[in-house]
Amino acid sequence: MSQAMELIVASYVKVRDRRALTELLAHRRKVLAELQAEAGINPESAIRAIQDEMAVIEAGLEELKPPPGSVPENEWS
Repeated sequence: MSQAMELIVASYVKVRDRRALTELLAHRRKVLAELQAEAGINPESAIRAIQDEMAVIEAGLEELKPPPGSVPENEWS
């Protein structure tokens, strides 16, 4: 897994920038979809790397999640 991604996510978590993490996750999802649609090459290692990065980003978003009941669910999601 990319240490760079871990540092990026840690920085966003530190400054509590949920929007940046959400945008980063959306970008990674787009890249993953493009890789999965690619024909003629074997993108397995790239797909695995993107999936690992997405797991790091999702973990960062979980760290920013407010305690249950402190914010209505529809305002968080």
